[in-house]
Parts: sequence; C-alpha cells; structure tokens
Amino acid sequence: MAFYLSVMMALAFAVTNGFHDAANAIATLVATRVARPLPAVILASVFNLLGPFVVGAAVADTVASLVQVPAADTIPVIGAGLTGAVIWNLLTWRRGLPASSSHALVGGLVGAALAAGFGMDAVAWGPVGKVMLALALSPLLGFLAALGLEAVARRGLQRATIAVNRPIRGAQWVTSAWLAFSHGSNDAQKGVGILAVLLFANGTTTSIESMPWEIVACSLALTAGTAMGGWSIVRTIGSRIVRLRPLDGLASQASSAGVILAASFLGAPVSTTQVVSSSVVGTGIGRGRRRHVRWQVVREILIAWVTTLPAAGILAALSLPFWRWLA
Repeated sequence: MAFYLSVMMALAFAVTNGFHDAANAIATLVATRVARPLPAVILASVFNLLGPFVVGAAVADTVASLVQVPAADTIPVIGAGLTGAVIWNLLTWRRGLPASSSHALVGGLVGAALAAGFGMDAVAWGPVGKVMLALALSPLLGFLAALGLEAVARRGLQRATIAVNRPIRGAQWVTSAWLAFSHGSNDAQKGVGILAVLLFANGTTTSIESMPWEIVACSLALTAGTAMGGWSIVRTIGSRIVRLRPLDGLASQASSAGVILAASFLGAPVSTTQVVSSSVVGTGIGRGRRRHVRWQVVREILIAWVTTLPAAGILAALSLPFWRWLA
C-alpha cells in the first residue's frame, strides 16, 4: 500500500511542480499577449516532453542519490518527503507565490531522512551540497544574463521602428519553446529520479536507471499541472513583478532557458521558478525601470524561497509516522 501511494505522491509532486515551474515557461509569452493560453500550453506540453528524452538522466541520477536509508525505510522516507513537498507547493500556489519546487523536494527528503532516526549519515551531503549550490547560483545567473541581454537589445534597437515588434514576437515563440524544453530536461527528471528509487526499493526493478514510461508519466504530469492550475503563478511572473513588453519577455525567456539547460547537462537540479523570476527582475532593471519593479512582490517571493526548505522538511518529518504505519 505504501509503495502505490508513494508512486501517486511522486506524480502529484510533478503536477504541483507544473503549477509552479512549468507555468513559468509560458508566463511571459502569455503576459505580453504574444500567445493565448491554449496554444501556449500546447507548446509547453510538446517541449516539456522532449526535454528529458533528449538531454538524458543526469538530473534524475542526482535526485536519486540525495538520501541513504536502509531499504526497509526507503519508501516511507521518500513518501514523507514527497508529502512535505506537495503540501508546501499547494500552500504557496494558493497564494500565487512562485516558490521553488526543487527546494521543497530537497527539504522534504532531507527532513524525512533526518527524522527517520539514522543520524546525519542518512543524508548524502555531497549531492545535497551540489543541489544547494546550483539552487543558490542559478537565480543570480538568470538575473545577470537577463540584465545584460535586455541592455544589449535595447541599445541595438534604439533606432528601430515599430516594425521590429513582429520578429520579436515571433522570436518569443522560439525562446518559450526553448525554455519549456530546458524545464522538461531539468524538472521532469526530478520526478523520474524519485520514481526510479521507489521502483528499485520495491523490487520492481533491479537498478535505479530511469525508463521511458517514467519520463512520459512525469512530463505529462508537469503539463497537466500547467493546464489545470498554473495561472496564478503565470500572473505573478508575467505582470505582478514588472510590466513586460515583448522584448522583455524575449530577454527573460532566452536567459532563463540558457541557464536551466546548462544546469541540466551538468546534472544540477535548479528551480525554474527562481531563474525565471530573477530574470524578469533583471529585464526590469536592464531597461532602466528599477522604480517600476514591484519590490514588495519580490520580497514576498524571496521570503517564500527562504522558508521553503525548512517548511517542507518539517511537514515531511511530521508525516513520517503515518508512512511508517502504512508500511
């Protein structure tokens, strides 16, 4: 029973990840009125699915190695970790706060592993440190890339006429597809890594190597999350931080996609939410509109980022007795 419920929780995490992170792939495309919601979701769906198949399983391998507990406790610990991550994702989604699903997953798994009573050795601190470093650096890189790209684009288009808007809007479709592809290559692999560990712990498979059906299942769950409930996050990213124009959306999408895809090749799980949010702030400052950035919204997002790790860990630890009872 615990195994089947934990698999359902892994897919539920992917759905709530879609609420948050997959929505970011289309946020600026919709907010700048380049695309209507339905075509944008279809675009994200296709490229979310392609990402993990093309890039590979480096991120999944990293996620699969975060905790090291006895085989009998693997399913309860992972189930509790997923519970903490899902609950926190739902709470922040209801408030329209683009919190990090990656932080929630890491916090949940570490919190559950420490609560299991096997000491500090229950956590693979090397991989966890690698993940935390990637999560800390990627928003800064997204911000700087968007800031520079926005400034260069504005300078290059100083004497451009209104006719330049047409190719810019067309380019936004390309960069949005690239961002969805990058997101799929990174975020879908998080659920894939968790599924692989659960199947191995249950004896269903003989290794933690991911299988194609796991990739498809997690990618479809991400897309379902975007279509069903990601719009509050789209509004926050696309309009509440700073008012975006097509050129801003293009700079934000391109810089975010580049950072996330590079992290995927390196096997570093990063937060699409954090990278895209930071890049949107970067575009606002890059066009000389610092006063127009809604810093109160930025502060709310930062608070959500800081509290996600411990909050998900506490929720996971509280749910661990239920998972042990279920097992």
